[in-house]
Amino acid sequence: MTDVHSKATRSKNMRAIGTRDTAIEKRLAGLLTQAGFTFRMQDAALAGRPDFVLDDYRCIIFTHGCFWHHHDCYLFKVPATRTAFWLEKIGKNVARDARDIATLIGEGWRVLIVWECALRGRKRLDDNALTERLEEWICGGGQAAEIDTLGIHALTVAAP
Repeated sequence: MTDVHSKATRSKNMRAIGTRDTAIEKRLAGLLTQAGFTFRMQDAALAGRPDFVLDDYRCIIFTHGCFWHHHDCYLFKVPATRTAFWLEKIGKNVARDARDIATLIGEGWRVLIVWECALRGRKRLDDNALTERLEEWICGGGQAAEIDTLGIHALTVAAP
């Protein structure tokens, strides 16, 4: 199946996809602020350029898009065109994520991934449920976890 857009149009569309101040980052920032947490955003000095750094709790929060980071949920669909290209590209993102998370944990940070499906879409968590999960993890401990539409789960991390 061929792409419905010309190469130039597809390229323009892909360049327009933001890497910071996305809708899911803005929603999460609002919830963290309402809950009284202070944080820094997009720290380039740390592995993976974390979306949120909560120094007081020595924790990092990433907001991951389900497509770009290959989350096994209803928002992830393998593209019908250039499938091998996309699977390779997304696979590299997943490998980089694992490396960055292992590096951060090795440096003494705790890491939380909040998946896009938990923040937007028909199965998203409401603000109260999401805030409860965030507070539970930030204040309660745990080295690595993820939040998706099913709640909060421990995250298995490979050694660096």
